[in-house]
Amino acid sequence: MRAPAVRAPGAGAGAGAGPGAGAGLVAGAAQDRPVTPEQPTLRGRTEVVLAAVPGLGGLYARGVGTSARHAVASRLGRASSTLPDVVYVAHGLRAGADHLTAYQHLLGESASDVLPAGFVHVLAFPVATALMVRPDFPLPLAGMVHLANRVEQLRPVSLGDVLDVRAYARDLRAHRSGTQVELVTEVRVATGPHGSELAWRGTSTYLAKGTHLLPRDAADPGRAPGRAGSDPWVAPTATAQWRLAGDIGRRYATVSGDRNPIHLSALTARALGFPRAIAHGMYTASRALAEVGAARTEAFTWTVEFAGPVLLPGTVTVRIATDGATGGFGYTGWNAGSGRVHFSGAVVPRS
Repeated sequence: MRAPAVRAPGAGAGAGAGPGAGAGLVAGAAQDRPVTPEQPTLRGRTEVVLAAVPGLGGLYARGVGTSARHAVASRLGRASSTLPDVVYVAHGLRAGADHLTAYQHLLGESASDVLPAGFVHVLAFPVATALMVRPDFPLPLAGMVHLANRVEQLRPVSLGDVLDVRAYARDLRAHRSGTQVELVTEVRVATGPHGSELAWRGTSTYLAKGTHLLPRDAADPGRAPGRAGSDPWVAPTATAQWRLAGDIGRRYATVSGDRNPIHLSALTARALGFPRAIAHGMYTASRALAEVGAARTEAFTWTVEFAGPVLLPGTVTVRIATDGATGGFGYTGWNAGSGRVHFSGAVVPRS
């Protein structure tokens, strides 16, 4: 039995599209299609069908309002610790050729009609963000930290494919610095008038710093490598250095639609507590994926854990090397001066 479908209030034109947000992305009118969930966690959720993919600019503006309401609820002791039991859906998406080319050029991906896995993340991200700005989502969007990302690419996604995107939240849990949550996004490729095939699944782990909704004794005690209190980290042999210009945050914002002020300029970043603008985490992870190249094969699992921010302009020392244990590649980026790790991850072909 399919879950009931409802339209998201304000998710279409009312959500707004900021400059660059959703550029090159075409969404058709919402359609009623049978739900064929790949995971039991989708069963029984209310399906919220978006009439169009909302722009991130409008979503971030809404997020400011919902974050303010969260702050008031927290002070009054009325904060919720329950995730909305919904799945957000956008039907009939297609990537734009100019958008794809701009992304490939910026990230160093080869020219191809196959969509890079990081580009699929860009296309699907607004659907997950729309869920996070719901009034009943328990965590504030403002100040949310991206801790980790996992992508399972099950088959190639190509320019011209008609895509359905689904997003839902799960696994709200205590963290030593607040509360973390996973946003799962699935991309399906249409295979006929009524059929589709799961092609891509992304799981993004976010932390709401300072928001403690659950008992702190259940918090994850783990620490990222290179941080105080962890085992000493020894830098491996570098294979590359990335010299990132001060405008790389603005350039990635143009292709991703993610115009979070912390990435755009020193002035806007300082207003939010950073000494300078910082690189998007998914820019660094996607660039590492691009440098693995065709060796990643057509189906693979791509993971990343984020640690210290990359200040712009700046230099990231990088190692990307084969991993005999997995048959894939591992990658790490760090600051050679301080020894602080920025990110680490892996790209492993699926058997």
